[in-house]
Amino acid sequence: MKSISIILQITLIFAAICAWPGLAFAQSQPSSTYALTHAKIFTLAGNTIEDGTLVIRDGKIAAVGVGLDLPAGAQVIDAKGLQLYPGIFDSITQMGLREIGAVSATVDSAESGSYNPDVVAATAVSPSSEHIPVTRAAGITEVLAVPGSGGFDSNGSGGVIGGQASAIHLTGWTIDEMLIKKSAAMVLNWPDIETQTFDTATFSRKEKSYSEAKQEYDKQVNEITDWIERARHYAQAMEKGSAARYDRDLKLEALVPVVRGELPLLVFADRSREIRNAVEFSDKQRLRMILAGGSEAYKVKDLLRSKGVPVILRPVLTLPLDEDDPYDRLLSQPAELAAAGVKFAFASFDNSFARRLGQNAANAVAYGLPYDEALKALTLYPARIFGLDDQIGTLEQGKLANLIVTNGDPLELTTDVKYLFIRGQLTSMDNRHLRLYEKYSKRPKAQ
Repeated sequence: MKSISIILQITLIFAAICAWPGLAFAQSQPSSTYALTHAKIFTLAGNTIEDGTLVIRDGKIAAVGVGLDLPAGAQVIDAKGLQLYPGIFDSITQMGLREIGAVSATVDSAESGSYNPDVVAATAVSPSSEHIPVTRAAGITEVLAVPGSGGFDSNGSGGVIGGQASAIHLTGWTIDEMLIKKSAAMVLNWPDIETQTFDTATFSRKEKSYSEAKQEYDKQVNEITDWIERARHYAQAMEKGSAARYDRDLKLEALVPVVRGELPLLVFADRSREIRNAVEFSDKQRLRMILAGGSEAYKVKDLLRSKGVPVILRPVLTLPLDEDDPYDRLLSQPAELAAAGVKFAFASFDNSFARRLGQNAANAVAYGLPYDEALKALTLYPARIFGLDDQIGTLEQGKLANLIVTNGDPLELTTDVKYLFIRGQLTSMDNRHLRLYEKYSKRPKAQ
């Protein structure tokens, strides 16, 4: 009886702690209501509202327009002289998967082995990554965390089938709080015919014949084909057979949504030959393809348009592939794709320079891309490409309140983000870069 009494006392104490204001760690906090008034609102779903009001309630946009009644108890932010935009979407990163490239304990962006379709990026994302608040301060409210995707922070790719990319918000204590869509695309690094390799033992380049390189390429393509065909048969077994009559295979099971057309294939390829081969392969296999990289997409723009293949472009502020290419080859490509009717989005492809995503789009504008297309290629188009435009990408009633309030054009380097909302919550823009700046700007001058 005494032990029962002690247990009862502990239970009552625990219940009292949970109910105590400010200490309720087991209960979710109610969402705040905000009203942003007198702002210039770029909805990207219609005309720009010059002197508008946007109301946020329960994490979503409750209303947007002119002369709206303010909800009782709303936190009012006077945004006179400021501008509202949808939050920026960086659609290829290793956010939360890679912290310091030279420290292996902080890297979880790729698995060993060439074929890992069962790997899901969300399971490895670290919500406490220092890259997240730095990126968030640049007006980026959501990203796609992409495993095995190469990039500046990844020192190469992670196999052939790298795993499943996850769409996440850039705030949250846990991955469950951050998650928008656990599986948004399956990563495939398309092979190329490489006649040069780098020998790490001798730190020198080694040459191989074209026929040898072509043989290796064909072998890899045949392996990819085999995986797709096996996944298709596995899907048929799942639909028509009894679970007791086939052995469960998690890798093939992960590919089933791909062969059913439910999950897009995010194919990394840069050279026009690779792109053409990947498009033909996807078309033959009836797979939904999204091209990632696409440094020479302009050479096959008619093919991409005809097959409805969207492109996630690498940063334009990088060198062209070949030394005899024009210096502005990547800068002018977005305008060419837009004129050809190819849908595309901009992405950083890493973590370190994600904060400069807006300036990549701005430089494409300087080389002929219409401004509205550049803005949509950072917001609406990536959301549409990954099937998330019913939640994010524009400022419309019912959508998630992922938005930024700025003192100017978000594509300009000199523009400041004054307020940032993610899931309807006013989110801190404090970050390591800002803290270091403030620390060393106060350093005493040498005498």
